[in-house]
Amino acid sequence: MDLEGYACHAEPPGTPVVVMAARLLREKGIEEFIEAARLVVARGVQARFLVVGDPDPGNPSSVSAEDVDRWKAEGVAEFLGFRRDIARIFRESHVVVLPSYREGLPKVLIEAAACGRAVVTTDVPGCRDAIEDGETGVLVPVRDVPALADALQALVEDPERRQAMGRAGRALAEREFAIEKVVDAHLEIYRRLLGSRQAGMDT
Repeated sequence: MDLEGYACHAEPPGTPVVVMAARLLREKGIEEFIEAARLVVARGVQARFLVVGDPDPGNPSSVSAEDVDRWKAEGVAEFLGFRRDIARIFRESHVVVLPSYREGLPKVLIEAAACGRAVVTTDVPGCRDAIEDGETGVLVPVRDVPALADALQALVEDPERRQAMGRAGRALAEREFAIEKVVDAHLEIYRRLLGSRQAGMDT
């Protein structure tokens, strides 16, 4: 990943902003995010919840436009639609969340770490590989709305912990996900393969 496009900035002042950026598929955990936001708001916690992304009508697991309209009318979260300026959105946020049921290695979590933002995500392959639990973010069980709400509330209410996780996340991104490191890792694989092939030819 090219970290230059995802600079690390101090958190903005004001009400903490929690953002989920993903296609609006049920398997991405959008319904759990909305339910967790409801719980946190019902507890009287001051926070804003943003959703970045659109439904995918061609995907059978997509939420519908009617779902989104209903959530908008409820007012528990703000829906920004599809956006390309994710780095700016993360810069203006405080916590990034991805309550997905399954993933590869989620690019959005790496981008959040690079921007110095604490992450809440699910303890599933891919998601757990993008963070260091308790250091750069918090893992919660998949489809566990109360646990998700508790983790979000804890970070919203603890700016020192949240900011420490953000700093650790940036360090993790620089250490593990910078494009130079990925290129070096691939080159090392190629060197080993070529070395093995040459050794086989010499025997």
